[in-house]
Amino acid sequence: MACTATTVLPHVAFVPSWMALAALSMLGGRWLFWRRGLPAPSTWFLLFIAAACGLGVFFQFQQFFGREPGLALLLALACLKLFEAKSIRDGRVLVLLCLFLQLGLFLHSQSMGTAAFTAASLVVAVACLAALSLAGQTPLQLLRLSGLMLAQASPFMLLLFLLFPRIQGPLWGLPADAFGAATGLSDTMSPGAISRLSLSEAVAFRAKFDGAIPPQSQLYWRGPVLTRFDGRTWRPAPVLSGSGLPYPVPSDGGYRYAMTLEANDRPWLLALEMPLGLPGAARMSGDFQLLAAAPLRERMRYEASSRPGLPVGLDERPQVLGEALALPARFNPRARALGEAWRAGGGGSEAVLGRAFTFFRSSRFAYTLEPPMLGENWVDEFIFDTNRGFCEHFAGSFVFLMRAAGIPARVVTGYQGGEMNPMDGYLTVRQSDAHAWAEVWLAGQGWRRVDPTALSSPARVEKSLPAAVPAGEALPLAMRLDLTWFKTLRWGWEAVANGWNQWVLGYNQERQREFLGRLGMPDWRAMTSVLAVLTGVLMLLLMAWALWTRPSRDPAMAAWDRLSGKLGRVGLPRAVQEGPDDYRDRVAGARPDLSADMGRIAALYIAQRYGPAPTPENLNELRQAVARFKT
Repeated sequence: MACTATTVLPHVAFVPSWMALAALSMLGGRWLFWRRGLPAPSTWFLLFIAAACGLGVFFQFQQFFGREPGLALLLALACLKLFEAKSIRDGRVLVLLCLFLQLGLFLHSQSMGTAAFTAASLVVAVACLAALSLAGQTPLQLLRLSGLMLAQASPFMLLLFLLFPRIQGPLWGLPADAFGAATGLSDTMSPGAISRLSLSEAVAFRAKFDGAIPPQSQLYWRGPVLTRFDGRTWRPAPVLSGSGLPYPVPSDGGYRYAMTLEANDRPWLLALEMPLGLPGAARMSGDFQLLAAAPLRERMRYEASSRPGLPVGLDERPQVLGEALALPARFNPRARALGEAWRAGGGGSEAVLGRAFTFFRSSRFAYTLEPPMLGENWVDEFIFDTNRGFCEHFAGSFVFLMRAAGIPARVVTGYQGGEMNPMDGYLTVRQSDAHAWAEVWLAGQGWRRVDPTALSSPARVEKSLPAAVPAGEALPLAMRLDLTWFKTLRWGWEAVANGWNQWVLGYNQERQREFLGRLGMPDWRAMTSVLAVLTGVLMLLLMAWALWTRPSRDPAMAAWDRLSGKLGRVGLPRAVQEGPDDYRDRVAGARPDLSADMGRIAALYIAQRYGPAPTPENLNELRQAVARFKT
């Protein structure tokens, strides 16, 4: 029951509420049956419960295959198996099922907390296996034995972790639901889309700079670029990419950094504007977004370099500029008229931008995480009525106005800013740092970043999100606590978690290759040889330790066994259950010529083995008598 409970409880947080309640009820019911000595429910009743759980899983997930339905079903079966188990074989089957469920917990989370809890559950499971084989052991003795066995296995685990070839990609070939819980930026943007992310403290990525760090106002991490607008939602244009960077790269300057990007089931590789190279097998789209070859279904680490303010798109294609001017015909007439008025004022694109900047700085827009609901003409309502919005309202409205004024523009989404952790030197960027800004195209200048949020609420870009929103609005608790001790604890924990991510979860093929290269192992053949040799050495060391620490044999018993061996060769071996007096009498009856020697040796053995004060002299006499004994 302890093994099943420690295995099932962590899964309760990841299964539907009705399944969690059913599992806890079955565990509690089994404990009550045991405490009160009640007979187990009938097989038909257990089959009914199993069928009900199976139907519930099917109606919940519409299938039995996949991470979520599979683990939920196994959870129910483990609890039911606890009712059914009557033999040692049943117990072993249940423990093996628990071990599989413990491994399945890593399909939900691979954090240090999950690893620690799973390790504790593993100790209980191994102790349970030992209890099925060893009688008369207390729970503490069983747990101590389990811990010792796992400690002996730890060197092998470490060797296999470091030297066994790493598998590229996820270990499990799962259906599409395996990454259904990934959160982060989307490839569409509508009012309220990014403000929902602002309440999430989840880490989006971490960056480690090689040298100086850009100022906060330059930390724009470029993600999806949205060009097409249907009146409500911004969407990307078809992705066009070449074999390299679509702009000239300067030979000097820029910031170098290493990115650790969390899995998000998207192909986007975040980077500072503008990248000076392509990391690995990545490619760059025509709108300057880095893209991986496949969706990121595991944490990814890559090196990058960027130079903020680099001129790009100086010779943009007419087709791209045409899409960046397109507006739906019947939406937002007031905003359309305002943009046309700016264009009619003359002075060219720079003058239009100046009018737009003045408008956004002087209109008293309020930056808020709780914007009001907007209707079909949401740009008009935001600009002229509510004046309250989040970054997607500012960016979407600004791009609409620019297009109405005849300036090609588009929305860029990504992240802005980040928090430096002084414990490990990593810049942590969270989902709450998700941001949207605008990009306008000017002749002779190319694409130029404009952040209308910074025009109306400079604190958002220069400081942080909490500094920009009005007091009293909902924010993650960690953002609201401005306590030094709390920040220190948080930084310390996140530094440890980042180390776990970098060196345990992030120990991929590339890292293994680097590590083995430093050890002088250039290929898999050398790695296999070293793995075999070290494994053999470890086994020999453990065997030597086991022989060295085994209980020493009683010397009187050793002498008595030598006597039994001599007699066994003439057909008088000692039976296992036979004591010294009985053995002496049987030998004397069969061989009267040996009775005197047997009597003397038996007396010496009894005195040394069972007497109140055994002495070295008596033991030495016993050994000599056995040595002189002739059959």
